[in-house]
Amino acid sequence: MNEQMAQSRGGRRNVSSGSPYEPVIGFSRAVRVGNMVAVGGTTAGSGGGLIGKGDPAAQTRAILDIIAKALKDAGAELKDVVRTRIYLVDIAHWEAVGKVHGEVFGEIRPAASILEVSRFINPDWLVEIEADAVIGAGI
Repeated sequence: MNEQMAQSRGGRRNVSSGSPYEPVIGFSRAVRVGNMVAVGGTTAGSGGGLIGKGDPAAQTRAILDIIAKALKDAGAELKDVVRTRIYLVDIAHWEAVGKVHGEVFGEIRPAASILEVSRFINPDWLVEIEADAVIGAGI
């Protein structure tokens, strides 16, 4: 079934970031089913390099840019985001990360969670964010 037919039937569309790990681990950057888009855990590790080493705010900006691109590739926009989940290795970074989240989402104000985790695969990652969107739910 081609992509257009899958979309018209509310089918599943996987959106790739091009990461070589996607087929190995079995994940997609985002998945669209009907008008819903789920963007998987996103870090500032992009294209072989880390953006914002040691800077949780810079990592958050980079992550939200990556999420915005994944949403666009799936036919959605940041304004369609209804939920984010923010994972931090140091909960003390919540204000710096939250400020950037607030700058990006402004009046959209998705439901959000901020959680502390013990670590990520790469010890230089400070933040990981997931997002869920409903196309057409934007303000």
